[in-house]
Amino acid sequence: MHQAEEDLLVIAAQSGNQKAFQLLYSRYQQSLSRFAYKLCGDAEMAQDALQEAWFKTARSIRKIEDPRTFRSWIYRVVRWRCLDLMRQFSSKQKLYEMFDELEHSVSDSSAIEAAIEQSEELSAAIERMPALEKQMIHLFYMDELKITEIASVLNIPSGTVKSRLNRARQLLKQKFAL
Repeated sequence: MHQAEEDLLVIAAQSGNQKAFQLLYSRYQQSLSRFAYKLCGDAEMAQDALQEAWFKTARSIRKIEDPRTFRSWIYRVVRWRCLDLMRQFSSKQKLYEMFDELEHSVSDSSAIEAAIEQSEELSAAIERMPALEKQMIHLFYMDELKITEIASVLNIPSGTVKSRLNRARQLLKQKFAL
């Protein structure tokens, strides 16, 4: 497909032409599938990321100002979706590993119950925090975003992220005397 043809398809898809969108889908599906698999290393996760990327593309293709950027734009969407899913998987995997370690290292069921209770108390304490501090804790510890990424997500300077994160930690220390 020549660039001019693709540009016309993107413009048509932006106007709501489903046939044009289907042609773009057919054009890129296989290469995006390979790309997603290379990023994720897991076929199911790659397909989930790709499907969600196409949904996002269908919803927001009108936002593309220059049709020539469609190719890089769709690859970026797939990349970000893969990274999001891998981060979510990693967080869940760490949680499972933590509980497995706890199960194997502690034979006393009362110690397990105490650890679970403490985890629930921590979750409740985080939920009671002011919105900004709660966001900091969630983005930094649970979603494992870097300071610069949090700054980008919240559209604030990195220094502000650091100070809010520090304030959030102080609130938790006061609650748990860590």
